Amino acid sequence: MADIRHRLCILFISCIGYAYGQKPSPIKRAQTAYIQAGKALRLNQLDQARQQLLLAISYDANFATAYQQLGDILRRQERFIEASTQYTKVLQLDPGLTPLTYFALGESLLFSGKYQEAEHALQSYLQRTTPTSSSQKLIDKYLADCRYALAHIQPQSRILERLENTINTPNDEYFPKLTADNRTIIFTRKTNNQENFYASILTETGWSQAEILVGAINSEDFNEGAHCISPDGKYLFFTGCNWPNGMGSCDIYVSKLENGSWSQPHNLGAPINSKGWEAQPAISADGKTLYFVSNRAGGLGGYDIYSSTLQDNGSWSVPQNLGPQVNSAFDESAPYIHADGRTLYFTSDGWPGFGRKDIFVSRLDSVQQWSTPINMGNAVNDFHDQTSLHVSMNGKIGHLSARDSSGDLDIYSFRVDKPVKPDAVAYVVGNIRDASDNRPLDASIEVINTHTGKNVFRGGSDPTDGTFLATLPIGYNYAFQIQRPGYLFTSLQYALNKPQSTDEKFEIEIRLSAIEKGAVSTLNNIYFAVNQYELLTESTADLQLLVSFLQQNTKLHIEIAGHTDNTGNIQSNQALSERRAASVKTYLESRGIPADRLTAKGYGASKPIADNETDAGRQLNRRTTITITQL
Repeated sequence: MADIRHRLCILFISCIGYAYGQKPSPIKRAQTAYIQAGKALRLNQLDQARQQLLLAISYDANFATAYQQLGDILRRQERFIEASTQYTKVLQLDPGLTPLTYFALGESLLFSGKYQEAEHALQSYLQRTTPTSSSQKLIDKYLADCRYALAHIQPQSRILERLENTINTPNDEYFPKLTADNRTIIFTRKTNNQENFYASILTETGWSQAEILVGAINSEDFNEGAHCISPDGKYLFFTGCNWPNGMGSCDIYVSKLENGSWSQPHNLGAPINSKGWEAQPAISADGKTLYFVSNRAGGLGGYDIYSSTLQDNGSWSVPQNLGPQVNSAFDESAPYIHADGRTLYFTSDGWPGFGRKDIFVSRLDSVQQWSTPINMGNAVNDFHDQTSLHVSMNGKIGHLSARDSSGDLDIYSFRVDKPVKPDAVAYVVGNIRDASDNRPLDASIEVINTHTGKNVFRGGSDPTDGTFLATLPIGYNYAFQIQRPGYLFTSLQYALNKPQSTDEKFEIEIRLSAIEKGAVSTLNNIYFAVNQYELLTESTADLQLLVSFLQQNTKLHIEIAGHTDNTGNIQSNQALSERRAASVKTYLESRGIPADRLTAKGYGASKPIADNETDAGRQLNRRTTITITQL
């Protein structure tokens, strides 16, 4: 869209220049000032040209061509309200000067929020000329914006709340991104045309004074910005422009937080980056899908949103254009994929909106198709630019950057309305350590939806401190599995199938025991019907985990133990526990594990690990465990 507008500005210069030559001012001082303005324009000295044109108008109040050029300069400077005043004056003095006055007035009015007047001016332009195909495309888009805005403006006040001055300054602040707990915000600040990253911490009294990020991520010689942060706050994907190791004008880089300092950025390389322009990355919560913006060949508009997936060998797949369901014939930018993995927020000046860049939302359906984008409405969007968005894990709070009437970019927060809310997501923050010496461990983590059997998270703990963060969409039951070679695995259960799980943050300390005789692990995702011993399908995740563990450790022998609570009589509980243990043994044998490595035993209610007086305690006592009996 910007390219089309630029071509129209060139058209203005050539067309109006001809008009100037035919209609000079009869007042010599006015004409001299106008000529001086032209010289300044050729040197791109817009402010000086504007002052000369104001001088010309002061000498000749009927100098239509000077008003026209003054409007053009103000429009280039994005001072649209002032520009519309100048174009209106042109039409009062000389409505036949050029049809392009009507187009310029229409655009200026649209970008000032005066939709009905803008539509009238644009229609007047079409009545007076036949635009080129590219110009017609832009005019059609502007008219669609006018009609959309007139039909969808709600008489409600804006819901945006400007963040405090510890974050917002007279400089531009934009691209707010927050960690999973919503307590750390990292954003871009532009000072003296230099972009750098800053961070602020939410305290009891509000956001702390923002400070520049420590480490190698900020540079003095180049710009870096337009970023995203992993939910655990440890990885920052960002845009670096004109860096020495770049592949194009702008590339995507990643840096890691290590011991409080950001590491030397790493260029993601091909196929993410190309000879074109790649920027504005958005990483999914599981770290497996990267969304970004590119103007590479084959796109649908000037700038399109693409996605790439992390493959098993650690490389990124060839990026795929998100297609016409998301990308328009104009520009899309600033994608943000929510932690639910299916709700995409992005900025566009191509889909119908309220003027310039608006924020939209699109969702992946069950067959992995994106829905038609929804404009987030005039409670969030207006005729100024809205440039980027972040939405909290629970979907309640949004942070965005937007221009105000002065043209400055600041960061705002707002409550997200239900129609554009993402699916709520809980998250697990954990720490994995060695059970014997408490040192941090690098372990693999998998989370499986026990109903669908699908893996919803696959990652690892940080080898330096053993920490990890995993996101879990609300509404399902999950098997949470932690493994490390040489250690007995851990299996956990998270039942998030109730609405009250929303907003849940789970914090766990996990101690992995080395493989040794007598080591015990509980299979927390083995399920049976009440008083039955047939394995339910929801048990598959932990059963497969146990199979894999025994296949990797071929010399191990284990005892499979069934346990019950104390409900019912002793004999029935004993028999039930034995049969349940035997069911697990039979499953393992059916998957090729030799029977002589397996012993099944039932303990009934004789070995409780919790109080049988509560439902929660009885649930803990109803369990299946394995014990290593031989190495």
